[in-house]
Amino acid sequence: MQTTGIHRAKSWQIALFALNNTSTNLWLFFMNFIAYYMTGYVGVGVVLASSIIMGMRIWDAVTDPIIGYFVDKTDGQFGKNRPFMIVGNLILTLTTFLLVFTTHKLPEAARLPYFIAIYALYIIGYTFQTVVTKSAQTALTNDPEQRPTFGIYDGIYNTIMFASLPVLVSNVLVPKHGGFTVEMFQEYWFYIAPTAFLFTWLAVLGIASKDRHEYFGTGKPVKVTFKDYWEVLKNNRGIQMLVFAASTDKIAMQIKSNATVLVILYAIVAGNYGLQGAVAGYTTIPTILLMILGVRFVATRMGQKKALLLGSWGGILTNAALFALFYLADPKTLSFPGMEGFNGLTFFTIAFLFLWILESGFRSLAGTMVIPMTADCADYEVYRSGRYVPGLMGTLFSSVDKIVSSFATTIVGVLCSTIGFTEQLPTVDTPFSPELKFIGLFLVFGMMVLGNICNIIAMKFYPLTKEKMVDIQGEIARIKSEQVD
Repeated sequence: MQTTGIHRAKSWQIALFALNNTSTNLWLFFMNFIAYYMTGYVGVGVVLASSIIMGMRIWDAVTDPIIGYFVDKTDGQFGKNRPFMIVGNLILTLTTFLLVFTTHKLPEAARLPYFIAIYALYIIGYTFQTVVTKSAQTALTNDPEQRPTFGIYDGIYNTIMFASLPVLVSNVLVPKHGGFTVEMFQEYWFYIAPTAFLFTWLAVLGIASKDRHEYFGTGKPVKVTFKDYWEVLKNNRGIQMLVFAASTDKIAMQIKSNATVLVILYAIVAGNYGLQGAVAGYTTIPTILLMILGVRFVATRMGQKKALLLGSWGGILTNAALFALFYLADPKTLSFPGMEGFNGLTFFTIAFLFLWILESGFRSLAGTMVIPMTADCADYEVYRSGRYVPGLMGTLFSSVDKIVSSFATTIVGVLCSTIGFTEQLPTVDTPFSPELKFIGLFLVFGMMVLGNICNIIAMKFYPLTKEKMVDIQGEIARIKSEQVD
């Protein structure tokens, strides 16, 4: 640690620890399809299934502060963060197994309460592991130039994951099993579970040497009470604005990646569900390159706030252009080399690829800033009040974020129900209609525009520039040195 209070991590430590977020995102993507399991095998309608999922997200938000409180109280032989990573992963593995391997075997009257109970336990495990992604950031590195590089690894992993998993689902598992069947969910689980387990243990290895109290806050234990949650929320302007920006972004992104919305966009509007995997294949590498360039040349040099602003303005322009493209050109002509019926690149295909890659790059740049910016807000709280409460900060952030984003599935279900889909969600066999097209495009592109507008509003009042963070780390170092003296 330098006399300026700056401590850095090795690149491999950041690279491995970023896999903790990838591990939990694997389960998040797995559960994106759970509404199909509920309507098909638990025996509930579309709106009720959507409402249950929303209720579970709210339950998630309620448990967050409690778990964050215990994270802040923990500092034992195995560190502050690693126990929560390991226990969380074990809970996730067990509960998802029970959901898709046992629920449908129960008597019909017992399925729904059983499903809800197991789902509630899943949420606790999910929070155990996700809180660490944010809380451990301050221990990993506090260098304002190095901290954004977490976003490079996180962005690469998640871009690859969100590109490859749709291919696995839409091009392999769904065709193989004839839809979202029990067998499809069970085979899918066998891909996700061991991968998430491996990523978790690699992340534990990455954070192990930094998960010690000398890297925490002011270097001494701080008493934390539940009253601190309200005090932080009321006075920490950084976390207020970051929560507003990230939660509106989150709900837009969850809607855009919702399984039903992707079915509408590709299978119904464009006429080929297999396009989902093809688009991912053609855009993944360019998206990663754009994200890396953004982090390297904007975030590390100009700060995370300016990087998020650049990503948001770019997202507004590209999403608006994509919405217009689907109405001005013919999405049925979207096709790629190697696909059945391909007769050459069309105007729509070229324009779509260009805009989609740009949009993905801007979105990745803005999205990868949120986790390291949460660490900035935690350090700001040390500077502002002397409290080192990374668990509180991370779960306070995620609690509000989850309450807002819990409405994502409900929004999709309610909008679909307004045009007649009250018992079953749209599927790959649903016929095209102009009303369904508008709803699909609004959910994919329109919500992203609204989310990015909220980002820009929030960043106008966000106080933590790169220069401010240098001052904050210097002040924290001064506080530590006085305690040693």
